[in-house]
Amino acid sequence: MILIFTRRSLQPGLTALSIQGNIHCGPECLRLENEVDSLLAAHETRIILDMAGVTHADSAAIGAVVRCLSKIKRAGGALRIAAAQPMINYSLKLTKVDQLIEMFPSVELAAEDFSPSASVPSAPPAHPA
Repeated sequence: MILIFTRRSLQPGLTALSIQGNIHCGPECLRLENEVDSLLAAHETRIILDMAGVTHADSAAIGAVVRCLSKIKRAGGALRIAAAQPMINYSLKLTKVDQLIEMFPSVELAAEDFSPSASVPSAPPAHPA
């Protein structure tokens, strides 16, 4: 399946980027990063990746998402993930990406109270040694 991106402006500076298809190493990962670069160039610094339509994502895709997070943070923005399918959700949790990026069941919930300072999940409490 061809990777399709659809942008939806939710408010100034906040965009939902809907992704449909499979994200595999190579061109698809590069296309994802280019989409994020384009949003950042347009001063869209709060981005929600709507992954409801993503049917498969390999380890390279997860790496691309983390690289996107780094770019967005450098631009003073924030990233959230919404509506990931169960297998994608599992992969993001297995790789601990959910500790870097807040994940939500829907774009609407991800958009609530979304400010750059409110986008980093709180760290789990430290255990005494």
